Amino acid sequence: MNVERSAVQFGLTAIPFQVRRSPRRGTVALTIEPPGNLLVTAPHEVSLERLNAVVLQKAFWVMQRLKRARSMPTPPGRREYVTGETVWYVGRQFRLRVREEAEVRAPGIRAGWYEISIPEGLRGEERSFWVREVLVTDLKKHAARVLPIRLAEVSERANNKIPAMRVSSPQKRWGSCDAKGVLRINWRIIQAPVVLIDYVLAHELVHLKHREHGRAFWRALGEIMPDYEARRAKLKVMGSAWTW
Repeated sequence: MNVERSAVQFGLTAIPFQVRRSPRRGTVALTIEPPGNLLVTAPHEVSLERLNAVVLQKAFWVMQRLKRARSMPTPPGRREYVTGETVWYVGRQFRLRVREEAEVRAPGIRAGWYEISIPEGLRGEERSFWVREVLVTDLKKHAARVLPIRLAEVSERANNKIPAMRVSSPQKRWGSCDAKGVLRINWRIIQAPVVLIDYVLAHELVHLKHREHGRAFWRALGEIMPDYEARRAKLKVMGSAWTW
């Protein structure tokens, strides 16, 4: 796919954007990419002048979304799995507390801390690996408990029967829907607020009827979740904080 750049003037503000040409696109799509850049995906035959006109026509919407994206906090850097780091759970931030104990206890949230108990004497990479494994295992258990509850709610809102669902561990996808109609949802989404968890579930639920991201897909998603664009934009910005 070829990449071009352009810009339009909206009042006193210049709106630069990147153009990505794709033979698979049938329409022009505007998306906000982290940390707050406009990407226009379009078929090869649509002229740059036409794309400028589309962006200018939607300039107010674009400015709102860019402002929102750029106001989001910067995602954290590389994790070290030490006391004091941030742990997200259903949109809430907790501080990690690593405790060395002779008798290892089950992890849990206590008085604002996400406590992880590890054996005494672990150091360096072995210690980090242990903490990460315990934390991931615990968050997966939470995902296996919470996600089916949220899926039932979203399915009811969509007047759909509740599909089969599996908690999975892909690195780059929040969810997928296989040929048998089984939803596979990334356990990492349990760190996000409920509104974003519901967006991922609704997105995959719509894929049961509409396999491609065409107009029919987005129309159906909008009927279930009218504000899906705002949720999608927030997930794009914040998602990197939850993909460790």
